[in-house]
Amino acid sequence: MRNHILKVAERLFYDEGIRAIGIDRIVAEADIAKATLYRHFPAKTDLVAAYLKARNQRVLEAMGQVATADKASPVERIRAIFRNLHEKADTPSFRGCAFMLALAESEGTPEVVAIAREHKNVVRQILLELCRDFAREPERLSKRIALCYEGALATIAVDRDPGAAQVALDIVNSLIEADGTTPEL
Repeated sequence: MRNHILKVAERLFYDEGIRAIGIDRIVAEADIAKATLYRHFPAKTDLVAAYLKARNQRVLEAMGQVATADKASPVERIRAIFRNLHEKADTPSFRGCAFMLALAESEGTPEVVAIAREHKNVVRQILLELCRDFAREPERLSKRIALCYEGALATIAVDRDPGAAQVALDIVNSLIEADGTTPEL
């Protein structure tokens, strides 16, 4: 039952926004009693935190699969991360980064802020590990690549243009070249 409630809440929170969705709507869409929801999630903030943690796990697993792909160079894995972003963004349901959206609505709720920051830190760490395999200045390069990724996410959300992922990838390729390394391009 907990997973059912969480799936309904995830869909509603991402599609329509956390503030826009009240407990009564989740109860109605999940076709459960309010007491059932509160047994699993004592407060809406608990449900929001569970939603973000589940989303975090899925996003990082998907990114981790790309980042550890066999037989692909680290540079190609970075490119694949941006290509995957483009594919996700090129769907009608994509609204942008769930963590940025939650932060914008959370009014500084400590748990939401902590989950979002941890997510962004892990994304940066994945990129750093990839850059360590080829870059002359891996920390500097990975921070720049991470900024391109976050910028693409924000631009896609605002403009509804998945092409921002390709623009970001073009910039990333220039950054890699400027780093002075000669990885497989």
